[in-house]
Amino acid sequence: MLPTLHITAEHVTDGRYTGPDVSDYPGHIEIAADLGWVVFGGRIQAKGRIQALSGSGIEAGWGIEAGWGIEAGSGIEAGEGIKAGWGIKAGDGIKAGWGIEAGWGIEAGSGIKAGEGIKAGWGIKAGWGIKAGWGIEAGGGIEAGFSISCKWLSVRLRIFAGICMWRLPNPKETEIRAEVRAGTVAFGTVVPPAKAEG
Repeated sequence: MLPTLHITAEHVTDGRYTGPDVSDYPGHIEIAADLGWVVFGGRIQAKGRIQALSGSGIEAGWGIEAGWGIEAGSGIEAGEGIKAGWGIKAGDGIKAGWGIEAGWGIEAGSGIKAGEGIKAGWGIKAGWGIKAGWGIEAGGGIEAGFSISCKWLSVRLRIFAGICMWRLPNPKETEIRAEVRAGTVAFGTVVPPAKAEG
């Protein structure tokens, strides 16, 4: 059984994490509820899961990596990459300066954005849009409340863009601005990347 490091208000000063080293923690890391964004100056890495309870988010100057899953009641943001052996889930958005990778699924209440690529062993779901500097790859399907934008897109099943349920999206919000290498576009309009940039 893996140990759990419980991060509470006593480990956070003015929003910055000041507790024990979490650059290579041998167990699980759990951030208490209602701490707001907890900023880690460097890397946060755990052999088990990393979880921020409701009202708390994770921001790392470098990367975030978990052997199991990463979950936050608010958002997840890293200056470099975000990687989980299982799934990544955030109540708000997920953002990485480099890539985002999960062994299972990636899900965000708002948008997902990566400077490089996004890869999930199963599905990718975002309440708003999905954007990657390079490619997006999913073992299952991709579902976005608004548009999807990347250089290329490859999924095993179906692609949905612009399926927000609280209002009718405008035509731009249903665009899939990418080269679709694999997958079936079930909802949305494919716009070739060269045309989208012009």
